[in-house]
Amino acid sequence: MFLKILIGFSVLATAIPKQVIPDGEHHVLNKDAGSKDHYVHSQHNPAYDHEAFLGEEAKTFDQLSPEESTRRLGIIVDKIDKDNDGYVTQEELKDWIMYTQQRYIRDNVERQWKSHNPTGKEKFTWTEYKDMVYGDMDERDAAEKQDNKTDDSFSYIQMFKRDRRRWTAADLDGDDALTKEEFTAFLHAEDAEHMKDVIVLETMEDIDKDEDGKISLAEYIGDMYRGEEGEEGEEEEPEWVKNEKEQFSLYRDKDGDGFLNADEVKTWIIPAEFDHAEAESRHLIYEADTDADHKLTKNEILEKYDIFVGSQATDFGEALARHEEF
Repeated sequence: MFLKILIGFSVLATAIPKQVIPDGEHHVLNKDAGSKDHYVHSQHNPAYDHEAFLGEEAKTFDQLSPEESTRRLGIIVDKIDKDNDGYVTQEELKDWIMYTQQRYIRDNVERQWKSHNPTGKEKFTWTEYKDMVYGDMDERDAAEKQDNKTDDSFSYIQMFKRDRRRWTAADLDGDDALTKEEFTAFLHAEDAEHMKDVIVLETMEDIDKDEDGKISLAEYIGDMYRGEEGEEGEEEEPEWVKNEKEQFSLYRDKDGDGFLNADEVKTWIIPAEFDHAEAESRHLIYEADTDADHKLTKNEILEKYDIFVGSQATDFGEALARHEEF
């Protein structure tokens, strides 16, 4: 299963007022496109394409009728067809996906930067950030909150510590204050080479329940599957779970010791030379190219509108936010 990668809960607090703990969610590496896994239970997940083609506000499209979403999709297709030849090539599709990803990052950073640095200083300090996001919470108060949490919850103290660690990693000049460029790495660590080890560490912390510094098969599967009871009380194991166990043994666990260490987790969640936009554009062409000419007409795209309104490339939600005319 291509998990598209667990970054955990870090920097969730940056988007919320202090003293409010958000619901946790896994994020996606190569991901600013969205938080959905491309494959769930080893099956293709249309919701991933939704975010990959529509952008940050993809859910808006879900509320439209098929007729209206098709009409609006047609307008976006015209924008993707840059040379106006009536075809959307894989390269045009890839360029659009990359554009929407980068626009999401830029817009998100701009919003967060203005929120946390309202006076527009060249940089702002950890103390300023901490006070704004966490208020006057100290580690003792956070620890008390953690004592009351359930096993599956993500505590305020963990969020605080992760933010602190990310801040330090993003702070390249070591002055405990971030420039806008450094703040971008803090928010979007998946796009900064020097932040990759932080992401691996966060992933391991999420999955390594016994905190022994490695991920067992049970922890690997348990992160995705809790188990279901059959009619006679015996646990039924879905086929995708069997497939995941094989993936773990044959491909994830490189040294065959039954565990994933940090290097193996990094290979898993940050595959070398993986190009998200390339993979997504190929997938969308494959799904919609009915005449197998390796490019798409508007009609081919509209015939598969449910796939494309389920992907980030149309970026319809962003268009709505910019009050574009439909």
